[in-house]
Amino acid sequence: MTLEARDLTAGYAGTTVLRGVDLVVPPSSVVALLGPNGAGKTTLLRVLSGLLTPTSGSVVLDGVDVTGESPSQLCGRGLCHVPEGRGIFPSLTVRENLVLLSTAGKEKASIERAVHAFPRLGERLGQVAGTLSGGEQQMLALARTYMQSPSVILLDEVSMGLAPRIVDDIFTFLEVLAAEGASLLLVEQYVTRALQIADYAYLLNRGSVVFAGEACELDADAIAAEYIGTGH
Repeated sequence: MTLEARDLTAGYAGTTVLRGVDLVVPPSSVVALLGPNGAGKTTLLRVLSGLLTPTSGSVVLDGVDVTGESPSQLCGRGLCHVPEGRGIFPSLTVRENLVLLSTAGKEKASIERAVHAFPRLGERLGQVAGTLSGGEQQMLALARTYMQSPSVILLDEVSMGLAPRIVDDIFTFLEVLAAEGASLLLVEQYVTRALQIADYAYLLNRGSVVFAGEACELDADAIAAEYIGTGH
């Protein structure tokens, strides 16, 4: 399944954030979306997932113009968005979170699939999600991408604030998703790690695409020094 942004312009309260952005996430590929804070990366993911309606331009999913469709409609089409900030129900247990994210009638199989991906969650099923460590909460947030088997997954800074060992676990999981055929659009502060698993890369700066091409064409250290300030 191919996801495309075509000449997207978008923003908030009269302020333009994205300016004519074109981007393609081909089937079964990993695309890194890089750039400094404020470049528009999160805004672009919000537009692509239906959380924000663009001022102009279109979102095309597998050849169908889906501009303006709701997040639930896009989810039904196979698109999953994992936003920055975990995105879990902190007052519910791990098991209850997983049940809510499961397809009706497939709860048991979905939980087994999530625990297979993140065995640590299997040890925490009865624990209130808000009392988990930051890394465990991120595992729980990511588990739905494995339970629902979406075709396209948008990931916004999923490693932010996590210990290096947990970051390793997260990237291993992302590689599994990619190996199973999902397409990933990855916004990530760890530039080097993102480019290591990416097939293609886009660099956003001030709401515009300043680079689009194969990930191997980019120098992670140079990007980090010029645009981001960290690459390791």
